[in-house]
Amino acid sequence: MAQAAYADLDLSTIDELPLGRKPIETSVISDIKRDQVINRIEQACKKDQRQVYWVCTLIDESEEIESQAAEAAYQQLSQQLPSLKIGLVHGRLKSVEKNGVMRAFKQGELDILVATTVIEVGVDVPNATLMIIENPERLGLSQLHQLRGRVGRGDKQSYCVLMYHAPLSGNAKQRLSIMRETNDGFKVAQQDLMLRGAGEVLGTRQTGEMLYRFADLARDSDLLPQVIKVAQNILLEYPHLIQPLSHRWLKSAGDLAKV
Repeated sequence: MAQAAYADLDLSTIDELPLGRKPIETSVISDIKRDQVINRIEQACKKDQRQVYWVCTLIDESEEIESQAAEAAYQQLSQQLPSLKIGLVHGRLKSVEKNGVMRAFKQGELDILVATTVIEVGVDVPNATLMIIENPERLGLSQLHQLRGRVGRGDKQSYCVLMYHAPLSGNAKQRLSIMRETNDGFKVAQQDLMLRGAGEVLGTRQTGEMLYRFADLARDSDLLPQVIKVAQNILLEYPHLIQPLSHRWLKSAGDLAKV
């Protein structure tokens, strides 16, 4: 990460979808419309023969809380959609059970998969074209984007519904708005950096302002190629200036000067 941030790596950018894929359409709605969403799911499964993810993101200190939320959603959907086959996976299931449910969903034996964020990576079911994410306001942009990527794996139009619980904080409104406006992972990551802050590369803070007094990596990224040339010149021609410059411009200069 440090090499990428400080322009010490060559970057290759993949900014196109694989052939035949369509951008995912994302909508943001309140959970007071839950029944309408459930009706839409029934249509998608019965009429369109599609499969659906229902993701529960009720995150707490205990994994048990998240699992209970998924189990409650599973019970509700089972009652309201008795004609559909519904599976459940969460982190408290044994690996054998979890793998069995995932395999059944992938093989088309289940219409709906109710899950926690355990499906964030490694799941590829092209026929799954609709994802409902409950309480998306509890997650960061990167995780939401990663979850959304479980649909849109085939050539059919896919949809992601972010079903929030009001009231929303200003920061949560911004995150959900960004998800609705773009499918571009680069833009999502850039907005995530601006909202959360970069934190410390050499420290322990994962969010917040960096140590620079004037520079902003998100804003000034186009200057980094010039910066590295100047830094290399100082390193070769004026090594005696490195420590004084670090002490002057960086808060933790003592640590950085020794790197």
